[in-house]
Amino acid sequence: MKSHLPKVLHPICGRPMLAYVIDAAREATGNKPLVVYSPAVAKVCEVFADEADFALQDEPRGTADALRAALDALPADATEIAVLSGDVPLIEVGSIAAVVEARRRHATPMALAAVEAEDASGYGRVVLAGDDTVARVVEEKDATDDERAITLYNGGLYAFDVAWLRAALPRLQPSPTTGELYLTGLVELARADGTPALPVHEPADADWEYEFQGVNDREDLAAVTPLIQYERVLAPLMLAGVTLEDPQTTWIDATVEVAEDVTIEPNVVLRGATRIGRDTIIRSGSQIVDSTIGERCTIWASVIEGSTVGHDVRIGPFSHLRSGCEVGDGAEIGNFAEMKQVRFGARSKQHHFSYLGDAEIGDDVNIGAGTITANFDGHAKHRTVIGDRAFIGSDTILRAPVTIGDGAVTGAGSVVTRDVPAGKLAVGVPARIRERSRPPGSGEPAESGEPETGGTK
Repeated sequence: MKSHLPKVLHPICGRPMLAYVIDAAREATGNKPLVVYSPAVAKVCEVFADEADFALQDEPRGTADALRAALDALPADATEIAVLSGDVPLIEVGSIAAVVEARRRHATPMALAAVEAEDASGYGRVVLAGDDTVARVVEEKDATDDERAITLYNGGLYAFDVAWLRAALPRLQPSPTTGELYLTGLVELARADGTPALPVHEPADADWEYEFQGVNDREDLAAVTPLIQYERVLAPLMLAGVTLEDPQTTWIDATVEVAEDVTIEPNVVLRGATRIGRDTIIRSGSQIVDSTIGERCTIWASVIEGSTVGHDVRIGPFSHLRSGCEVGDGAEIGNFAEMKQVRFGARSKQHHFSYLGDAEIGDDVNIGAGTITANFDGHAKHRTVIGDRAFIGSDTILRAPVTIGDGAVTGAGSVVTRDVPAGKLAVGVPARIRERSRPPGSGEPAESGEPETGGTK
């Protein structure tokens, strides 16, 4: 992969590649999977600490040596084992079960998935004996021209009798070319023991050419990603009652949850631990990451990160909620409005070119166009608190730390540097505190000498 990140940890639809293999193995066998790792990829133990057990292959010496490490970590009473490749993320539960059940049914020590393909280039060919058991598996580089013409290849999915495997592994000889121990060498040992390996062919309801696509580089990763995106994420959502107006331009991570009757327009991205509530509309151009959106909301051409949004909220177009925001029910956040680490109260409104940072906004508050909380003094961040029903006039600068009391008003263009008591008016640069003579929006004229507030809704 030409990467510092282990191959099996490269993400597909928001999850590491290996997660899909672990899920399939656990569901097929009913047991916690055992992941064999080397020191170079020890990070897998941290990522999957709660989902798998681990066996260390201290020095990678081939696939059979990896299997030896797995056997050393198995419980003593284990009687059978299924072996999967960590870089085949499209593998299905039914295919694993088919190989395991076939080995049991035929009482053979070893079974492997034999995949038929029009072009088996790059894979080890499965050479069958006259009785349709496996004579050997030959790697392409070692194959003759006749063997390369074989269209049956080794899928890398196996089932073994553990007792036989424990006895057979020490008998394997290393490759004279590489010095490694190859798992496929067990095929010839099984035949020598008079109990040849069983080839398991594609079940009627499976597509093994699809399932056994391995990921060896980033080109392969790009090839399997849209398959998982559609088959494992988008199609199940649509069947569960989610409207995707254009699945080809929609990206949803496998970790996202979307309720029934949600509508998602084209060119939408939903990532991470995102949750979308029922009857919500996510309109074109929106990106939502690690956030919870309530019911009956409309999100339009906006970015929401690490935030929680209540019910009946309208956001956008072109809003940006940065991490740590909580938006109350019925709120409205509009054009080019940005907030960060803000609790925004129910039914409050923030429209038109404004920034709120490190703030607590009460219920039923109006934030006028161009309002800014000046939360950073060059050394530290400070909080702004705005009480319920406050009315912040256009182009107000609130220099934190500052508190605007319940029902207080700021005039247009004011620079507020000190607290404004509840019900009072702050106007000017710097703002001076005055008595209010009328409620904002009443349509009554201001007293002589009192400037208009200049708020917007």
